[in-house]
Amino acid sequence: MSYRKVSFVNGEIYHIFNRGVDKRNIFLDKYDLERFFLSILMFNSIEPSGSIYEKSFELELVQAFQLGGYASKLKKLITIYNSNSKNHLVEFVCYCLNPNHFHLVLAQKADDGISKFMHRMGGYTYYFNKKYKRNGALFANTFKAVHVDDNTQLLHLSAYVNLNNQIGGVASKLSQSSWGEYVNDYNDKKEICDKKIILEQFGFKEKYRDFALSSLEDITRRKREEKEYENLLIE
Repeated sequence: MSYRKVSFVNGEIYHIFNRGVDKRNIFLDKYDLERFFLSILMFNSIEPSGSIYEKSFELELVQAFQLGGYASKLKKLITIYNSNSKNHLVEFVCYCLNPNHFHLVLAQKADDGISKFMHRMGGYTYYFNKKYKRNGALFANTFKAVHVDDNTQLLHLSAYVNLNNQIGGVASKLSQSSWGEYVNDYNDKKEICDKKIILEQFGFKEKYRDFALSSLEDITRRKREEKEYENLLIE
């Protein structure tokens, strides 16, 4: 594994993550969280920024929150998103959005797809700053990227990201992940990930659920032990 600067290659998978500057929250209410989620859909297109495709997401989202009917509009937007897959810059493998940071596991589909996609995500900063009357960076420096170069790493990373908002306790109301896509027997209403590379290795969703929850226990235990060790050093 190597941190930035890594070379982004089509067909390869990368763990992309970042947090709010000074560890600040990047979502202050449910609308912010939904806006970020819709942003990762609207900006994931090889079409130029500001395209009709992108603006259709913007209009539908604003109307949904102003006039109601968000659930039905979200279903429509995800249908539009999935039907446009041949024009995506990246493919989502899994994701987790937390109040002060995010994790994305992405497969690059188009040349410079990850770089272009993450650059466009600056549009969320513009929205956030305008809404809360602030200036300056929202995220800490440049996003981090790790190349996922073997299958074992990929499987454990998927568990870590899918369950990231549950590490150390109950998930925040201002968080969401692709966990539901991976373990529910019905179609998750926010189904945007290509899960085949993970789930085909387990055969049944129940086997993946058991694997991921076991990984979560190991992660939680290691973090607890690291914290206990840090406290001993302080004493």
